[in-house]
Amino acid sequence: MTILVAYDGSADSRTAIEFAAKHLAAEPTVVVTVWEPLLVQLKKYPLAAGALDQSTEDESHAQAEQHAREGAELAIAAGLSDVTYRAVADNESIWKTIVDVADEVDASMIVTGSRGLAGVRSVLLGSVSNHVLHHAHRPTLIVPPAKPAR
Repeated sequence: MTILVAYDGSADSRTAIEFAAKHLAAEPTVVVTVWEPLLVQLKKYPLAAGALDQSTEDESHAQAEQHAREGAELAIAAGLSDVTYRAVADNESIWKTIVDVADEVDASMIVTGSRGLAGVRSVLLGSVSNHVLHHAHRPTLIVPPAKPAR
């Protein structure tokens, strides 16, 4: 079986990786970062069309690759083994892409942080983790933020 960890570079997604490494049995792990292609961004944010171009898409893809690689490195450093990573284009919504990748790799569990880099947008539209929880047909672990050090 495979553990799928959603990682976007946020502190909450780092906490999710650390929790998974500490509490879950060693299984193959796929770290996935979802990025939005230019056409998806234009559909979601039509008023920003002037600010978006091919270089924006290339940068988004490169940044997603970097985040996914970083997440895999964190997972290995935290003790997970047999770790791979993927940057996957979002064609509809981030949560659906995570669920689809989990189905594709037949993940035994999806692990995600409770909040990611979406910030205000997730408060207005509902969090990615909440949507994953309600739409995935497999166990989903949502890891809360780390407690601040005292």
